[in-house]
Amino acid sequence: MSDLDLITIGRSSVDLYGAQVGGRLEDMGSFDKYIGGSPTNIACGTARLGLKSAVITGVGDEHMGRFITEQLAREGVITDGVKVDPERLTALVLLGIRDQEQFPLIFYRENCADMALTEADIDPDFIRRARSVVATGTHLSNPKVEAATLKALKIAREAGIQTALDIDYRPNLWGVAGHDEGESRFVESAEVTAKLQESLHLFDLIVGTEEEFHIAGGSTDTIEALRRVRKVSKATLVCKRGAAGAVAFTGAIPDSLDEGEAGPGFPIEVFNVLGAGDGFMSGLLKGWLDGENWPTALKYANACGAFAVSRHGCTPAYPSWEELQFFFDRGITRPDLRHDAELEQVHWATNRHGDWSQVRTFAFDHRLQLEEMDGYTLKKGAAFKELCLDAALQVQNGQPGYGILCDNRIGRSALHRASGTGLWIGRPTELPGSRPIAFEPDLGEDFGRLREWARENVVKLLVFVHPDDDAETRDTHIRRVRRLWTAARRNNLEFLLEIIPSKVGPVDDETSARLIQTFYDAGVYPDWWKLEPFKTDAAWQNAVDAIERNDPRTRGIVVLGLDAPEAELAASFELAAKQPLVKGFAVGRTIFGNAARNWLAGNITDGEAVTEMAEKFKRLCTIWEKAREGAGERAL
Repeated sequence: MSDLDLITIGRSSVDLYGAQVGGRLEDMGSFDKYIGGSPTNIACGTARLGLKSAVITGVGDEHMGRFITEQLAREGVITDGVKVDPERLTALVLLGIRDQEQFPLIFYRENCADMALTEADIDPDFIRRARSVVATGTHLSNPKVEAATLKALKIAREAGIQTALDIDYRPNLWGVAGHDEGESRFVESAEVTAKLQESLHLFDLIVGTEEEFHIAGGSTDTIEALRRVRKVSKATLVCKRGAAGAVAFTGAIPDSLDEGEAGPGFPIEVFNVLGAGDGFMSGLLKGWLDGENWPTALKYANACGAFAVSRHGCTPAYPSWEELQFFFDRGITRPDLRHDAELEQVHWATNRHGDWSQVRTFAFDHRLQLEEMDGYTLKKGAAFKELCLDAALQVQNGQPGYGILCDNRIGRSALHRASGTGLWIGRPTELPGSRPIAFEPDLGEDFGRLREWARENVVKLLVFVHPDDDAETRDTHIRRVRRLWTAARRNNLEFLLEIIPSKVGPVDDETSARLIQTFYDAGVYPDWWKLEPFKTDAAWQNAVDAIERNDPRTRGIVVLGLDAPEAELAASFELAAKQPLVKGFAVGRTIFGNAARNWLAGNITDGEAVTEMAEKFKRLCTIWEKAREGAGERAL
């Protein structure tokens, strides 16, 4: 039985994309880091479309190798076939967007890890788990990796597994162009043509641009090149034609490309062609493996290529299956897709990583409350927040679904130490107690320091706001919240919006729902909402309805504690847990308040403080879990 839809085999790399669009690669001052390499991109692109994908490649036993394997796992790609090479480094690629025609890139692939794959690295049992094996041309350029690729293909053919080739011709990776010509897509070479033609008979599907078929067929006349490929292969040939779309040929090659089977194209702005072919291949494979006809498969492929062409980066640009269906249903509203706010929201929301279907959060991001305690100093405050983290990690114990809220002003050391622990990490941005909202100075006037934040940090903003605020206060809040949300999204950081109207004025069952709608009307789409505990089912239902009506793809809600005793929290949890959109809680002073006062006064030791906080946090987790279980039982 096959548990994988496809296995790709070939190169992987860390892509460092120049962030300054329109400049020379020589002048780039900063780079965005993504995973790359055609097989790696295709594995991710197909996984986003709902296929069960895996990749066979090699990475170094170092930070960049771990980045690739961890990112593959986040994308849902099976990494059983990734070889970790202790002797070689992970490949790197530097790329830039010069203009609509020039996309300079440099490959750093001298003796890199993925080029050290050997036949011994190909596990026949792993290959037989798949419905298809997808190879790319670069790994036919070197005898050692060619042997590994051919072994995988032959195992697949013997097992009746479908095979596909993305010709993926890079002249300088075949040694027929220099290091400075990474952008080059075609250099004639009889040797390359002969090498490719030795293996074309092993494939059921062969995909390439016109130039790539020129090298595979040994002719710069596209029809003649396709006919020469047809002489040695019965595969379906899919020829990509750029803005003209693509065509598929299942039999004899006609006199014109226009006579092939085609799918609809999508007229969009060309922003970045790098990685577009891998996006195209991802969509094509989705249709092919799902048994769609070629016009439908090509529709998927053209659309996925259009997304890639319109965005920065390769893998990050590829759509989810839900996003693709949204695009088909709604159509193009503007040709520069990366500036289509509605489409970008779907892209963002359906490609977020991590399963946070439950999040039990110890909130110790408090600043004023700690600073006002007897015995507080900044040094002691920082040390105490390290103890808070110790308590959170003790309760988490490596399990999923736990989080913290921690600030950078007092809790910087704990905040940084929390990275990589598996905790959900929220980080506050508001100046405590401010109304209208003001921000922590370390964000910078333009929020530019968000670029320094760890990517796993969630931007958290608490606003004391009420629907009956005067117009100036209301507009100030909306404007400032939107500015921060926009900056968070620009920096690929999730955003949590916390609203507490009860501290400002009287509340009823509609108050929070009205506020939620106000922020959506302003174009703010929080990934998370943090709401105070409501007193009635109606208030909860109104808030949930307001969120789901505007953003059905939100991460969810966490309910805050407001320093309530455990008995009150238990009652509020029972009410909140009835709503599936409420994913957990974020409670602080109920857990740490007593321990903080005693520890700062020197009345208890570090270990006693940690034990007390861990026990209280664990009890609240148990209370929440029982409330959720009770809600589920009542629903049945």
